[in-house]
Amino acid sequence: MAALTAAPGVDRVRLSDFDYDLPPDLIAQEPVRPRDHSRLLVLHRASGAIEHRRFLDLPQYLRARDVAVFNDTRVFAARLRGRREPSGAAVEALLLREARPGAWEALVKPGRRVRVGDELWFGGGELRARVAERLADGTRRLVFSAPGDVDAALERLGETPLPPYIHRAPKRPEDYQTIYARRRGSSAAPTAGLHFTPRMMRALAAQGVNVAWVTLHIGLATFRPIREEEVERHHMHSEWCSVAQETAQAIVSARAAGGRCLAVGTTTARALETCARDGHLRTFEGETEIFITPGYRFRVVDGLLTNFHMPRSTLLLLVCAFAGTPQVLAAYRQAVKERYRFLSFGDAMLVT
Repeated sequence: MAALTAAPGVDRVRLSDFDYDLPPDLIAQEPVRPRDHSRLLVLHRASGAIEHRRFLDLPQYLRARDVAVFNDTRVFAARLRGRREPSGAAVEALLLREARPGAWEALVKPGRRVRVGDELWFGGGELRARVAERLADGTRRLVFSAPGDVDAALERLGETPLPPYIHRAPKRPEDYQTIYARRRGSSAAPTAGLHFTPRMMRALAAQGVNVAWVTLHIGLATFRPIREEEVERHHMHSEWCSVAQETAQAIVSARAAGGRCLAVGTTTARALETCARDGHLRTFEGETEIFITPGYRFRVVDGLLTNFHMPRSTLLLLVCAFAGTPQVLAAYRQAVKERYRFLSFGDAMLVT
């Protein structure tokens, strides 16, 4: 699926326009407890007004007949540490996508030394992988084997992958998992959803807000850095997503009744916009390479709940596309000044 970028006639989007100063001490290293006690910056698109609230205030910005859409993907133990045989050299594999049972596309380190035909051992040989192919983007296709069940061995020997800016593993593995995660397949969490608790889900229901689900398995595409100054030259790698009929119908019905669609997270927004390419919301299942940058016209999403993202990232560009680059960067400057917590375990931002 081709990437979507700026609309015709819009000036070229330059990466340097999406920079800001992020003090390292504002990068959250662990979640707030309880997780729904994080802060919430509210940005109103129409006026540019900013409010400083608490995440528990979120229901005040929603109304009956709105629909909140969540990404129900589940993070799995996608990082494997082992040895390359027969040399015994250390190797690490980050599993990105299951091409077929037992065969995975993976990011392998050290990449230059791992060649097609090599055999990788994990757990002392309890799980083995043959490097079957080097793909165009530098990743590898690994074919796994084990004396028993391969999936069970992957779960037993793998580690939950964490972003490199988180320097220590959370005390509880569920801290890097949403409470509603159910479809295994992500190598990173949809972090906007980490703020939700059963209490918040009940509060949304009491407000008359409907809930719907998409799945987008987060892989390399979401977090691979942009290296081109002219961002339309950036290649967005594909990620698997699914938008079911009941979700599409819930959004159509909500809008027909005067409600709005709130995307919980940038991955949810990408999934929803993928299935509305021709202006009509349809079901979708397959790979998406949608790359949303300023100039893009949103067809489904009316509101966006998200975390604060890295400078120059595809995630920040999506938020700027939704709310306007000057307004978003002004909000980020305010967030830095007010010492909000940034990135995966950080505070939330609601764009209305």
